[in-house]
Amino acid sequence: MNKPIAPPQDLIGSEDSSRLLDALRRGATRRDLLAMLMGGGMQVALATTAAGWATTAQAETPRRGGRLRVAGASSSINDTLDPARQASQSDYIRCNMFYNGLTVLDNALVAQPALAESFSHQKATLWTFKLRKGVQFHDGRALTPADVVFSLNRHKDPAVASRAKTLADEIEEVRQSGPNEVQVRLKTANADFPAILGTYHFKVVPDGTTDFSKGIGTGPFKCKEFKPGGRSLAVRNESYWRPDRPYLDEIEYVGIGDESARVNALLSGGLDLVAAVDPRSSQRIGQTPGYGVFVAPSGQYSDLVMRRDNGPGSNPDFVLAMKHLFNREQMRKSIALGNAAIGNDQPIDPTNRYFNAALPQRAFDLDKAKFHLRKSGLGSGAIPIVASPAATYSVEMALVLQQTARQIGLNLEVKRMPADGYWSNHWMKSPIGFGNTNPRATADILFTQFFKSDATWNESGWKSEQFDQLLLAARGEADEARRKSLYGDMQVLVHEQGGVGIPLFISSLDAHSSKVRGFVPMPLGGMMGTAFAEHLWLAA
Repeated sequence: MNKPIAPPQDLIGSEDSSRLLDALRRGATRRDLLAMLMGGGMQVALATTAAGWATTAQAETPRRGGRLRVAGASSSINDTLDPARQASQSDYIRCNMFYNGLTVLDNALVAQPALAESFSHQKATLWTFKLRKGVQFHDGRALTPADVVFSLNRHKDPAVASRAKTLADEIEEVRQSGPNEVQVRLKTANADFPAILGTYHFKVVPDGTTDFSKGIGTGPFKCKEFKPGGRSLAVRNESYWRPDRPYLDEIEYVGIGDESARVNALLSGGLDLVAAVDPRSSQRIGQTPGYGVFVAPSGQYSDLVMRRDNGPGSNPDFVLAMKHLFNREQMRKSIALGNAAIGNDQPIDPTNRYFNAALPQRAFDLDKAKFHLRKSGLGSGAIPIVASPAATYSVEMALVLQQTARQIGLNLEVKRMPADGYWSNHWMKSPIGFGNTNPRATADILFTQFFKSDATWNESGWKSEQFDQLLLAARGEADEARRKSLYGDMQVLVHEQGGVGIPLFISSLDAHSSKVRGFVPMPLGGMMGTAFAEHLWLAA
């Protein structure tokens, strides 16, 4: 089976790989690449591997042309081309075809220039963005500061119903500060602001846009056809500001919710690329000549949520007993079939540059679990635990926990709930149940949305004044070493005191024809963080 050349899965993302390959095309040597990577803080061993990948990959020149037929995992009559209102994988994929933001996130989720050719700040509160010259919208209009001012301010307008309004609310003012320059003043310091602008919703649209049905942006493809809940057709933007991209002529995209239907369409030759395949389907695909599966580590996790404000989870010893019952390696092998990284009961995954590698791994330990269970004094009565296919792998995890718990005299009663209505009827309402969190672009966003004491999605109801203080300090800290230390301390607090157990970080699995080339992993999830369109190409 032919497989596309791919870099080490935990190292290189789309922006970094492009940067390395562009440097090679300009005549850089392998030593130059090593210096470039190590200058960015990458460890010697990892930089050596990445440089080796880039040197090898350069030998295979991308081919221009062809139509790529793609199926995502979602489809709805509510599908939209309004960047502010994106809500599904299909929305993200289409908007990444048609639009750009001021910044783009690399594989380490660090903001890199996009429509802004550079950015700077004063005390992480006043941010200045110098716009790239010569950029055109699909209708021929030139990119101006007014377009950026309009695009950012839209998110603050309640009538727009932006999915990013909470993030945009920290913006005090957006204004044109020069002929090709925009300044953004924040209410409080945020050193991650450029990374926030690199997330899905902060795409730039023409000033005054009210009709988004045509997808007029500056992106690598133009919208030729779009039907919510149906097919879309994207065609190459010949005036794209990156002269070497995109490679493809056209992308035909549909959303297919049923996983088996997506896989069957791929293997029958009707599609070239499909998102979100099951690990068991991946075995079938991998054994079929001419097809392969691209595995990308990510920050997605399904977590055991133990409410700290009611039920058994209000007892800290019960929480510790449950965390020690996770046989993480067994779950990784038997449930995810190896397509996951071991978790450690805190939400920052190993691909994240702020991951605290010094935090000792919590072990599967029946003796400790039994000790804490006895100390909790909860007795032997049945304890319900709610799971659902809506939270990836949660039913399987719950059943493994149930079997293991019997060995220490704990009676867990697994209640399997249907996917339909799970998030509104059971998530955060059951004393013990499962959640599922998709990758977030920054540690600040993840901690703010799910662990801050007053967060709407604080799943376990855990409150820590110390954690909240560290979160605020880290947000405004411009020194990277100091920020990493603060985020490391926050991971320790969640690991030791939080009401969630995180056994695995789930890899994304996308299946493809072997003629599809150019894959590189992104920690934001499958389909190269939904940004595949600009990077993939078709072999002859």
